[in-house]
Formats: sequence, structure tokens, C-alpha cells
Amino acid sequence: MERNSTACAMEWSIELEKALRSKKPGQPVEAILQIGPRLEHWSREPEPSMVVNDMFGLVPGEDRLFANTILLRLADAFRIGDKDTKLAVVKIFLSEYRHRNKRKKSNGNKGILSKARVQNHLELLTRVKVVFDTGDVESKALALALFGCWADFAKDSAQIRYLILSSLVSSHVLEVKASLFAAGCFSELSDDFACIVLEMLVNMLTASETSSAVRLAGARVLAKIGCSYSVANRAYKTGLKLVSDSAEEDFLVALLVSLSKLSSKSTVLISEQVDFLFSFLRGEKTLRMKATVLRCLHFILIKGLCHFPVSADLVKALFSTLNEPKLPTNMQCEALQILHKVLPYISPQLPCLDIPEFAKLLTIAENSSQSPIMLNGFLSIHVLVDISRKLRGNMEMESGIFGSSLPSRVILLVIDQMTLLVKPSLDLCRIDSKVFQRVCSLLNLLLLLVREHPDLGALVLDKIYLFIENVANMHDHVMATRQSDTPGHEMVDLQREKSRVNRSKLVFVVYRFVVACLESLNEAGAATTVVFEKVKLLVERVCQCNLFDSYIHTIYSLLFHCRILWGCLVNESKETCGLSGNSVNYHLIEKEILTLECANKMLKERYNWPAYRAGMYAACQGAWFTATFIFQQLMTKVQSDICCSWLKSIIQLGHSERKIQLLLLPKQGSTLVDWLEKNKFPASDDTGEISRDAAGSSNEPNYSEELDGAYSGICSSGKTLESAVSSGQEFCFQRWFLYLRAKLLRTLVDLLGIHATIQFSLDKTSNNGEVECLKYFPEIIQISLQFRKLSKEFDLIGTSFLGIDSQSSIVISSLALSCSLLAFSTGFILFAPNLAACETVATCGVGNSEHCSHEMLIQNLVGRLWHIDHETSRNLCQIFFVSGQLKNCLHASGQLKNCLHANGQLKNCSSNKNLKVVCEEKDILTLCRYAVSGVVCLQEANKDHNEEMLSHVIKDGLQLLLNIIIKWIQIPFRIPKYFFKVRPCIGSELFAHNSDTKSPDRISVLPGFHLSLNLCLQLSNLPPNLPARPTKLYCILYCRASFQEPRPSEEDKEQMQWGCRAWETDDIVEINEILFHHVTNLHTERINNSKRRRYDNNEGGVYAFVHFEPNERGQGFASCLLDISSFPVGSYKIKWHSCCIDHEGSYWSLLPLNPGPVVTVGR
Repeated sequence: MERNSTACAMEWSIELEKALRSKKPGQPVEAILQIGPRLEHWSREPEPSMVVNDMFGLVPGEDRLFANTILLRLADAFRIGDKDTKLAVVKIFLSEYRHRNKRKKSNGNKGILSKARVQNHLELLTRVKVVFDTGDVESKALALALFGCWADFAKDSAQIRYLILSSLVSSHVLEVKASLFAAGCFSELSDDFACIVLEMLVNMLTASETSSAVRLAGARVLAKIGCSYSVANRAYKTGLKLVSDSAEEDFLVALLVSLSKLSSKSTVLISEQVDFLFSFLRGEKTLRMKATVLRCLHFILIKGLCHFPVSADLVKALFSTLNEPKLPTNMQCEALQILHKVLPYISPQLPCLDIPEFAKLLTIAENSSQSPIMLNGFLSIHVLVDISRKLRGNMEMESGIFGSSLPSRVILLVIDQMTLLVKPSLDLCRIDSKVFQRVCSLLNLLLLLVREHPDLGALVLDKIYLFIENVANMHDHVMATRQSDTPGHEMVDLQREKSRVNRSKLVFVVYRFVVACLESLNEAGAATTVVFEKVKLLVERVCQCNLFDSYIHTIYSLLFHCRILWGCLVNESKETCGLSGNSVNYHLIEKEILTLECANKMLKERYNWPAYRAGMYAACQGAWFTATFIFQQLMTKVQSDICCSWLKSIIQLGHSERKIQLLLLPKQGSTLVDWLEKNKFPASDDTGEISRDAAGSSNEPNYSEELDGAYSGICSSGKTLESAVSSGQEFCFQRWFLYLRAKLLRTLVDLLGIHATIQFSLDKTSNNGEVECLKYFPEIIQISLQFRKLSKEFDLIGTSFLGIDSQSSIVISSLALSCSLLAFSTGFILFAPNLAACETVATCGVGNSEHCSHEMLIQNLVGRLWHIDHETSRNLCQIFFVSGQLKNCLHASGQLKNCLHANGQLKNCSSNKNLKVVCEEKDILTLCRYAVSGVVCLQEANKDHNEEMLSHVIKDGLQLLLNIIIKWIQIPFRIPKYFFKVRPCIGSELFAHNSDTKSPDRISVLPGFHLSLNLCLQLSNLPPNLPARPTKLYCILYCRASFQEPRPSEEDKEQMQWGCRAWETDDIVEINEILFHHVTNLHTERINNSKRRRYDNNEGGVYAFVHFEPNERGQGFASCLLDISSFPVGSYKIKWHSCCIDHEGSYWSLLPLNPGPVVTVGR
């Protein structure tokens, strides 16, 4: 368990005391600067509760004791120390003050320097006051700065108040400026003191003898006056009067900034301040004043956008400013930034857009795009994109203002700006990181335009092709010039290599854009053959250009494996699943060979790390021949055992997936065989399989045998990773994902085996064939339920890795949908209406088991399709209507808000991300439609029950089920991108102690009593830059009488701490669902902290829900009561599961990284 600041306080205090007493030069200052960040961290943590004290063995109040001790030692160091020591003390408290101000705006926590937590504040103030009374001017200024930092407990001291106010009239400028800082800090917390300071400030600022430095400092203090609206309004009015009575530009600039800061604190003053600033824009003011006004408007806009008055006058004033001659660059940037912020909030009717100034903006942007000032053109394009989005659908207004299609013109501007960015000095060697960031931002704008105007996708790709062409031509010109001007070949080679690296980065950024663009076009249904031709031309141009290295050639060739482009190649016929097998497979073979050739060249050039990345991209696209080829070659070059195991595992996975992929290859795949044999591809069995097909074997593929072989290979892959694990936390996602993939294939093999057995029984000549096959129906129902559980397990893995990328969520969500589809198909395909009423079926006991699973299957599938495919969902409800279960179906669809999806959304499971997930996987959706419509047709055809038609009904169902399985196998399997993130995953550790004992090693309770626990939930492996920030932690503890186990020995404890494989726990899905529903209903229902509830018909279980407030390190403390009073004497393992809610309200399950505690019931 990680110690927090409270537990470390004594140690910090002792270290500080030793360092301050040290005679070593500089050590006291170093110790003071070291304690500063610790105090800041301590201030961010909440006050320790009794649970925290008990967990760390602390006495209540111990934290305050040591905090006050540290503060007193720092005050003593300030009192008796030299100048450097005093400066160090002031520096750390100034830093804490700035961080405290930021923190108060977010959570209101005042930290350890709040009056409530500093018990001996009079002693602190006395020590610092001694320095003020006896020191020189600089010492006085430092003391005043400390008083300001300690304003929360110093503001109530009459002596300190008088001291600050008297210093305001000092003859020393340094002392006056320091007293102004302290007065500002006090004024933020005390209204009566603020009123006094305001009166003195007015006199000071209007006095003729006041120096300019003091006047500027006083103007800045005005922004801090008043913690209530009345005082702030009074200060604001006073500031307006000072502005009107003053003509000094420096003073006016400081006042305008202070008034803007003051008004941003009040929604009432914002509108008035904006109007006041506009008067400066409209008047005859200097450029510096107008620049200040724009900066102030931008500040108010950022601080209070929801209260910022957006109007036509504002837009007109900004355009008027932009049209001024000789406008400085910084002013143009400020005006463009404000326009960029306010345009999205203008009324959709756009009454202010019907003005000539907007047409001038396009001219400004066009001129800026050719200007050496990059930022202006960049911001102008941003504004034009905003206008284009506002004018979407209003073609008449758009053509009236701009004369032609605005999005098309903006696209040209973006490409011109990108070309200008990479063209300085015509040298790719000089491209820096800022240029790449700008290029990425411009490409994001293009992507935004494509999403708003999908019909322009082909135009965008065409312009991207021209941009790549320009980059290549630019390099040819530069290198030719370099060779003629540079005498040394070594210099040319160095420049050539640097240019190659930058060129690869640039083209790779474009590659990522093309992938995102295709995804957007596919989502909008605009991925046409024209788009495919544009991508084909782009890939061919890149792959044929020798200026781009083999790594770029490889990843661009992988674009041909993109599922989106497949839809452009096949016939748009709706007869089957929308997939034309032969055309797709021919395409796959041709492009697979192209990718293999590029990869082979890359490996020969020893680009090992780029080759690894290319192999990763290949696996993510489902190009398993290329991925396996690359990793097989790389495995011979690694030396680390764990790296070797990692690559070996991927290779075993690739071999298994390639077995499945070989089922799809046509007989004419001899070209692939030739290439594999020519390059000595290590897959003799697979090449032999292709060779037999190419020779014209007429045998149908043995799906069951190949899938069983793939299952064995994936199991071997998982075992290889298991052997490389040392602490239990390595490869958690990878092992879990391989476990689920193997489980899916094993279930599918079992289903095919039963399918073949039933088919064989039906083919018997005996009249008892139907009865013989019916005895397998309960097994089919069990397999259907296994598929359903697998779908929920894929849901769980998608929500168990905080910060998982969206692309991986898409793949996992698609796998969950596939399992749900297979569960539905298996469970429904053999059950026609009234089939259970048949005497033959009833004698086999199938009827009751059928109905018990149908509701669960339909609810699982409808919950995934309801917001995506309404027609299929209605067909599912029609099946329920036929089965007499329509009411339950509608109830299931109404509970979608509580349905757990793979993207982790707690509040809205039908978010855009989910819609995007399913829109990309159109082939799975099409297969869903095929399966559901097939079941509907099957039931319609057998509405009139006939005992003699039983064999025919079963045969039709079997054939439909087999078709669904084959079509599902034809959907290529893609590995999630997150699979290649091999760092330890984010998980949670639970630490539990008895609340009524001090022994951390043993948890015990007397028979017949409740168990009271103190808990600490700690997030582990939490990176500092995690996008999803956890805000709340929840945990469920559950125990059953069957969890009894012998008391573990020390060896067993070490084995338990090695790690737990939570995905192999049978009830992890059920427990996570219980926790999920508890969290979602927490704000609408009152749920007792501990309840006794039955998990099944045979055995009861008790569980407790616990809520934690995490600190910034992801650590939270709480207590709970677990009712195990009915448990007999013995030792019981308490299982647990946890989750977190991030700052966006998304639900994430947390992988448990340590086993649950063991409680002993006995005396």
C-alpha cells in the first residue's frame, strides 16, 4: 500500500530538521526547496479520516501536529536564515499559493495552510513579523509576501492588517509593491479589508507623486478586490472611473486587463465589460490599446464562454478590425482566435453573416496562406471551416457571399498552407516538430470538412495525392541542388538521411489522415469506387516512388487490406451478406503479395523497429500472412527472453489466424504459393494446403478441423505469454484476449461437431432419426448460452482497460456483437413456432429449456442493435411476438441505458462512438440482418405445425445455421491495436484491515458478528498523462459460505501475491453487472451498504458496496460492514471487484491485481 502525505509527515519533518541544522553550505536551502513540492502535494490531499489513520497506524491529529511542526521550522528558518534561505522559503510558499488558487476553482480545497488546519498560526505570524520589524527593505518585502501567502489565517490578525496598510504608504517602492500583493491576497478573502484597500488604492493611483511602477502594480491589484458581488461591482465602477480620468497608456492597459479579470468573476459584469471594450475598438485608439482590447476579449471568452454575449455587432467589429490597413500580426491573430471561438455559438439563422466582410475573410485567408506568417493563415482557415459548417445546407447564402462552394475553396487553402509549411528553404531537413503539429492540425480540419461534406471525400484524396507529389518533386529539386553545391559526400549523405526521416514522418501523418478519412466516408456511406480509385492511385504513387523508404511502402500497401475498401470492390448486390467471396479473395492475394514484397525489402534493409510497427499495423488490418512473416524474421534478431516470448506468441497467433484465412483463399491462389516458396516462408503446412487447392481439389474445407487447429495454436500462444510472466501483471490484456479468442473458437468447434452429428442423424434411413437428433438440443442451448456469456466477457474486457483507444474498442465491440449474433442464431435456428408442442419434442424434454434461454438471447442482441438497425430490431421483436414474449422484448429495449457496452459509456450507451463502431463493421451488421431475416422466414414457412414436417424443419434450421457460421468465418479477424501495448495495465489493488484491531496480517471476527473493515483501494500503473481521469472509485466485496478454505501458509501467500487471472473467474461478469447497476442507480435509489442476497437457487451470498474518493494518485480510503454473521467457524476468501467513473462520466471496470482478503470466523 502506497503511503500518502499524512503517513510521510513525520519522516519529512525529521529530514527537514536535520537539513536545517546542517553546517554544509547550501543544504538548508536545498531541503527547503525539496519540502515545497511535498507541501503542494499534501495540500491537494483531503484531510485524513479515521480510516486513513487506522490503516497507517496514526494517532488522530498526528498529521496536523507534524504539518504545524514543518511550518514552524520553515518560519524559524525565515527568521534566522540568510538572504538565500529567506528567498527559498518565500519561493515555496508563493508556488503553493499559485497552485492553491487553481485548486480552489476546481474543488474548493484550501490545503494545509487553511486556518482550520493551522493551529499555531499566531506563532508563525510572530516569527515572520520579527523579520519585518528588524529587517531591511528587502526583508520587509519578503515578509509581506509571506503574509499574503498565509492570508487565510493571517487576515484576521489586526496587527498584520495594520502592518500591510501602513506599508502601502511607504517611501520604498519594493515595500509598497509587496504590500500591494499582500493586500490583494487579503482582499480576495475579506470584504471589509477590501473596502479599505479600495479607498487607499484610489488615493494612491490618483496622486501625482505616485511613481509609474506603483501605479501599474496598484492597477493590477484591482483585479483581486472583492470576494462578494457588491464589493466587486464597487471596484469595477471605480476602475471605470479611473480609466475615464487617465490618459497614460501603460496605466490604461493595466486597468483594462484588471477590469476584464474582475468582470470574468461575475456573469453580470461580463456583458458590461464587453460593451466597454467595444467602445475602444470603435473609437480612434492606438494599435496597442486595440491589441489590449482584443487580448481582454479573448481572456473573457475563455473564462466565461457560456455568458459571453455573442452578437452580430461583435462579429462586425472583429471583421472591421481585420480589414484595417497595416494591422499587426498579433492583433490579427487575436481577432481570428476570437472569431474562431464565437462562430459556433452564433444563431443558426446567421443574420450577421449576410455582410460583405465575410467575403473579405476568404481573401484574407488566401493571402495569409501565401504569407510567411503561418499562424494567420492557420487561424483564417479555422474560421472559414467554422463558417462552412454554419452555412451547411444554405447553398444560396453560401454562393451569395463567397461566389462558389466554400468547402472546396477551403480544401484548396488547406493544401496550399500544408505545402507552404513544408517548403521553407525548400529543405525537408529543416522541418521541426511545430511544422508537424501544424500539418496535423490542418489535416484535422480537412477531416472535419469531410465529415460535414462526405461528397467532397474524393476531392480531398485527390488533393492529398497532389500534396504527396509536390513533396516528392520538392525533394528531387533540393537533393540535386545539394549535390552540386556541397563538396563533401558525407554531408550530402547526412542531409539525405535526415531528409528521409522527416519525409517518412510527413508521409506517415498523411497515411493516418487517409485511414481516418476512409472511416468517416464509410460511416457516411460515401465510400464509393471513385474513392477506391483515388486511394489506389495514392498507394501506387507512394509505393513506386524510391524517395519513400520500404516502411512507408509497406504501411501504404496495407491500405488495400482495409475493410472499407473491400466494399468498393464487391458487387453491391444485397442477395447475401454483401460480400462477393471470389472478388475479395482475388484482391486479397494480389495485395498480400505486394505487401509481402515491401515487407521483405524492409527486413533486408534492417529496418527492424519500423518492421515491428509495420507488423503491428498488418495484424490490426487482418493481414496475417504479412504480420507472421515480419515477426518470424524479427524473432531471430531479438536477444531478450521476454521479447522472444512476446514475438513467439504473436507468431503462434498469426499461424492460427492464417489457418482460418486459408479457408477463404480460392483455388487459383498458386501465385501466393509461388511467392511464399520463393522467399522460404516458414509455413510448409499452410503452403501445402494452398497448393492442394490450387491443384484443383474438389473437397470442401473441413471447417471444424481447421478451427480446432487454430484453437490449439491460440492456446499455445497464451501459454507462451504465461511462461514469460514474472509478477502476474505483465501481458494482462494480451492473455485475457487470447483466452477469449480461444474460448470462442472452442465453442464454435463444439457447435460444428454437434451440427454434424445432428445432420448425420437426420440422414439415417431410420424413422427414429428425428428423435435421435433431438437429444442434442439441450447441448445446443448450452452452447448458445456460452456464446451469450462470451459476448458479455468481450464487453467486460473492453471496459477493463482505462484509456483504451477507440479503434481497439471498435474491434472488441464487434467481437461482442458477433458472439451475441452466434448465440441468437444457435438458440433460435432450430426452434420453429409451436415446435415445443410436438409430442416428439416434448418427450425429449426440449420445450422448457428452449423458452428459458430465448428471452436472454433476444435481449442481448436487441440491446446492441436497437439504436443502430431499427429494421433488424423490429424483426427480432416479431420473433418474440411469435414466441409470445413481445412484452419482455420491449422491456429489454427500454433498459438500454443500463446496458454495458464495450466503450465504457455509463450515461449514454448509444453514443456516437457506438454508432461509429457498428457503422464500420457493416459486414457484421449485414450478417445480423441475414440471420434474423432467415429465422423470421423459417418461422413463417413453418407456421402451420405438422408432426410429419419435423425433419424438414430441423434440416432447414441446420442449413441456415451453417450458412451463418460460414459467413461469419469469412469476416477477417483483426487484432485490437491495444494488444500491442505491452506495458503493465492500469488495475486496482485492495488492502483490508480489521477496523477494531491493529493487526494488518490477520482479519478475524467472532461467530455471529458482522465484519467491519477498513479499506484502501489503490490504482496501480497509473500514467501521468492518462486522458480518462478517474473521479470516483467503487468496489464490491462478496463472500459465500462455499468460499471456505484452509488458512494459507506463507508459501501460499506468496503465490497469491504473484497475481490473479481475473478473467478465469466464473462469476466476474455477473459481479461486474451487479456493481454496474449499483453505480448507475446510486443517485436514484437508496441502497444499503451491506445486503444479503442469493446468487443462485442453492447458495446465498453476502456483499457490500464501497465508495472511495480518489486522490490524484488514484488512492482512496473507506470502511464497510459485511454481514457474515451466519457463516460457520472457518476461513473464507472475500472476493472483490472494482470500477471507476472518469471525468466524462464513463464507466470503467478495473482489473484486480491482488487477491481478496481472507477472514477467519472463530474465537
